[in-house]
Amino acid sequence: MANVAVIGAQWGDEGKGKVVDWLASRADVVVRFQGGHNAGHTLVVGDQTYKLSLLPSGLVRGKLGVIGNGVVVDPDALLSEIARVTAQGLKVTPETLRIAENAVLILPLHPALDKAREEARGAAKIGTTGRGIGPAYEDKVARRAIRVADLAEPETLSHKLDELLLHYNTLLRGLGVAPFEKQALLDGLLKLAPQILPFAEPVWERLDELRRSGKRILFEGAQAVMLDVDHGTYPFVTSSNTVAATASSGAGVGPNAVGFVLGIAKAYSTRVGSGPFPTELSDEIGQLLGDRGHEFGTVTGRRRRCGWFDAALVRQAIKVSGIQGLALTKLDVLDGLKELKICIGYRIDGAFSRHLPAAPGAQAAAVPEYETMEGWSGSSRGARSWADLPARAVKYVRRIEELVEAPVTLVSTSPERDDTIMVRDPFEG
Repeated sequence: MANVAVIGAQWGDEGKGKVVDWLASRADVVVRFQGGHNAGHTLVVGDQTYKLSLLPSGLVRGKLGVIGNGVVVDPDALLSEIARVTAQGLKVTPETLRIAENAVLILPLHPALDKAREEARGAAKIGTTGRGIGPAYEDKVARRAIRVADLAEPETLSHKLDELLLHYNTLLRGLGVAPFEKQALLDGLLKLAPQILPFAEPVWERLDELRRSGKRILFEGAQAVMLDVDHGTYPFVTSSNTVAATASSGAGVGPNAVGFVLGIAKAYSTRVGSGPFPTELSDEIGQLLGDRGHEFGTVTGRRRRCGWFDAALVRQAIKVSGIQGLALTKLDVLDGLKELKICIGYRIDGAFSRHLPAAPGAQAAAVPEYETMEGWSGSSRGARSWADLPARAVKYVRRIEELVEAPVTLVSTSPERDDTIMVRDPFEG
């Protein structure tokens, strides 16, 4: 049996939560390996709806959850999320959740700087959630970050706060924001320490033991490939690498342990925040997709921009992330549309391109070139086999497979966990 890595193949919000939940029922452990509480997964289980940002989705299924070293952890947000899901009946204890001792912490000064810089950008805003994710990753690279393990060493915390405040208070003053006081930050961290440290361990060792004993590991990605800090629509991206290769470095396992890479894509396209979106629809069809798909960000609450399926962009995501199979979600949202369009590439200054270029100006200038298909009149909602789908819906899925150059291995036809068509079991490799 193979391990499985699940990643978004568009700009995020593809319905990864449902797919991970569906797969988690047959996994032994679910691992978050990058991002922070700027990514949200919504899981619908019976009459309960769980909104998770930091906690691995497998906890909903009673599976061991692991937060890897590639995640930046806001301890206050984590404890609030634990309290919220505990009130919903979930059990989150050091026996069910482990946190990498070398994961970086988000402190109150991180969102303060994040918001101040975004405000200073004015009309050139990136669209950050303002939760301090970017500044925390900056500290990690600059080697001044406070990590989970540091909570056990008050003297280490004190020295590191000196360095952090030298950096942050200088920047905050320049942006017109009041500086932070060291003692308040130190007291806050020392108060949090006994609540966080019981979850901490070298998770790389636990994952190695699980892998060697034949346990199934599900690696749960956040955001999506087109928000990757290297491969996405830079600078309108997140601050971490979101491609499948990060599952290895962000969890502390070898590349050979990652296994089957499953990409998630909606049957249309959405994006939250700023940045290029070639297939965006600002007409009644875009409004219809947003209404039917309930397109509001789990974390931000902002309405998502909607557009036609971009096969050129998904193909690009598949190539750079090594996606071996595609899970297509929200097919039912397209029910009843007379005509559907799929972007097959872009016209940029008159020349045709099958990929979105790296330069921001060229990205903004990209004009989608479409292939038009007939829609279907029947309903795909709740379908659990190919035979349940309208013939033209099957044709649409098959055409997507051809254009993205990867097989569709799962099709989701509603938010309900069991409304899924499985073509190939990812755990079979």
